[in-house]
Amino acid sequence: MSERHDLTVQISGLRHTYESGVEAVAGVDLTIAPAERLAIVGQNGAGKTTLVRHLNGMVRPTEGTVQIGDWNTADKSIAELSHRVGYVFQNPDEQIFARTVSADVAFGPKNLGVDDDEVTARVADALDAVGLAHEADAHPHHLSLSERKRVAIAAVLAMQAPIVVLDEPTTGQDEAGVHLISRIIDDLAARGRTVVAITHDMDFCVENFDRVVVMARGTVRADGRAAEVFAGREALEAAAVEPPQLARLARALGWREAPVDPVQFVDALERRRRA
Repeated sequence: MSERHDLTVQISGLRHTYESGVEAVAGVDLTIAPAERLAIVGQNGAGKTTLVRHLNGMVRPTEGTVQIGDWNTADKSIAELSHRVGYVFQNPDEQIFARTVSADVAFGPKNLGVDDDEVTARVADALDAVGLAHEADAHPHHLSLSERKRVAIAAVLAMQAPIVVLDEPTTGQDEAGVHLISRIIDDLAARGRTVVAITHDMDFCVENFDRVVVMARGTVRADGRAAEVFAGREALEAAAVEPPQLARLARALGWREAPVDPVQFVDALERRRRA
């Protein structure tokens, strides 16, 4: 089953209240364009994970709608939505279950009805992408947390969904692992896929995502390009989010600007020198 890569995500008036009575998402309107890189940030309990779990049907709206292209998620099963949305859990042990790494990665495409030769090719490509080709026959739970996280990512890559959701992708990763995940995000974007990530790592956020959404108490407090979002103190304070390192340095220097990467910082410094 081939899937289009021009799927817009449209979230309208979304609310979700758990059986405990906790309202985790309290009225969110959000549009995510095809091939967009979007990071969602905010403190624990802000509603980030509940929000993105609506995309693949793990959580259903209490009110409002979630559209994936021409599909209303309320009308589709999780199995159907997996054709369009791949989801990498924050805790890989919630996702890994097979006796070998290769079997775990093969499970998704097999369930999508992909033929055996294509499954084999997808598994090889996905394990190569996450640097675990040499662990194909290993038991996943004999691997480190960092490696298990990358097995979970490989499993989603092998499904080749047009939309990929990454919940805290850098958890447990060393510097090399973080760079590898950045390359995966670059590759997904180059292939026209949409990438949505939840992250507490603001430097990783600004290095890899064009658009940032700030959430607090189940609502969107800011939404825009990284430099614009991290220049706004009110939304960040409401969400208990610290800006990236360079933005914090600029603030400490008394700048009104909030450069979020080295190029922006140097440009801002040059403008101040010329002023």
